[in-house]
Amino acid sequence: MSIWKLRFSVLGTLAVIIGLSTLFFTVILSLTGAFSLTTLVLFVIVFNIIQWLLAPYIIDTMYRAKEVSRSEDPQLYEMVERLSLRSGLATPKVMKANIPVPNAFAYGSPIAGSRVAVTTELLKTLEPEEVEAVVGHEIGHLKHRDVQVMMFVSILPAVFYYIGFSMLLSGYGRRDESGGGGAALIGMASIALYWVLTMFTLYLSRLREYFADSHSASIVEDGPRKLSEGLAKIVRSTGRMKRARRDTSGFSSFKSLFITDPDQAESDVVSIARFETQATDRRLVEDILRRRVTTGDRIIELFSTHPNIVKRLRALREPAVFT
Repeated sequence: MSIWKLRFSVLGTLAVIIGLSTLFFTVILSLTGAFSLTTLVLFVIVFNIIQWLLAPYIIDTMYRAKEVSRSEDPQLYEMVERLSLRSGLATPKVMKANIPVPNAFAYGSPIAGSRVAVTTELLKTLEPEEVEAVVGHEIGHLKHRDVQVMMFVSILPAVFYYIGFSMLLSGYGRRDESGGGGAALIGMASIALYWVLTMFTLYLSRLREYFADSHSASIVEDGPRKLSEGLAKIVRSTGRMKRARRDTSGFSSFKSLFITDPDQAESDVVSIARFETQATDRRLVEDILRRRVTTGDRIIELFSTHPNIVKRLRALREPAVFT
């Protein structure tokens, strides 16, 4: 997949999400003319914006993330600073999250500023050069404003989710009146559109991961190799840590921020199950690349925020993606 194909895929997906939402919302308003419906939509939008503004503080609490100064971890701090400079960005706050899975994430808001976090387990699992590639990926998310983009497109499914249930409840309450059936029909159509938009949103999230991988490969020396090895080791380690994944299972609202999805790791790790922990990093990556992507893998990927690990590593092997 070339970088231009990725760009057109992202723009096309955004156009479909916004176009479907605008069209359907216009139809609902024209059919109902309900002030209460407009109020509901405004409430959902305002609620999500407030959540976005406050999300960094919530994430810091949930993931036990603390800011790291240059003196506390000069290697990590200078790594983030150097890659930010190469990306043309101001250095974000450097955070360490004390959760028992190897991962990293970028987040922020206008009132909290931009932040890049790595987990303490990631620093134990990866070599410094692999941590650098992972940080480059997260800087890519900040460069492409993925936090803002995904917040915007996530609002639209939420709007139709609440419209759907509101109209279904309204139709049920007026089931003996002539307008009850129409309200219920609009409600069911809104719920259906919610699912359609959610699938497009997940697809857009997966595309953003490819873009962030591409950014890391472009700003880190020998980036494709370092990131491939880092991703493979993250998946292998997380897939074997069942207790740790249970510890993060309550944080699903924010796991789309992670460089890999801990919930998907168990199925991904099947790709490398026959290798021992002592396998070389290069051999680990090669084993994943040799695995065939099955129909089951593609179905699982449809409902994931992150690409299938085999497809992701193959994309890192394609020079056209990074030119």
